[in-house]
Amino acid sequence: MSELSKKRPKHLNLFQIKQSLPAIVSLGHRISGAGLFVLLPLILWLFTASLGTPESFAAFKSVTNNIVVKLLLLAGLAGYCYHFCAGIRFLLMDMGKGVELPAARRSSYLVFAGTAVLTLIIGVKLW
Repeated sequence: MSELSKKRPKHLNLFQIKQSLPAIVSLGHRISGAGLFVLLPLILWLFTASLGTPESFAAFKSVTNNIVVKLLLLAGLAGYCYHFCAGIRFLLMDMGKGVELPAARRSSYLVFAGTAVLTLIIGVKLW
């Protein structure tokens, strides 16, 4: 066994490795996509209930007036806005724009700023 292989770690602890900002954005994009997938049945039920009969609309209103559901929907909105902004960033990177590290860092900050602005604007409008 060589001297180099003896010094290598046996496993990588991802919580001890400092991730770069573009890597955090990439991981967040995957997590937000999974979260949106999990929330999809609730969103589809709410959409169906809001467009159905007057009784289903009353059920929709009673469910969405609950503060816990409002916070859950706000978190889903933030996840959607994040996924949307990060998706645009990745589409631009696929076209070769912003691939260099300084540009990737700037676009990562723009994803977070865009998410905050969109969530604030849409959340205030819908609350």
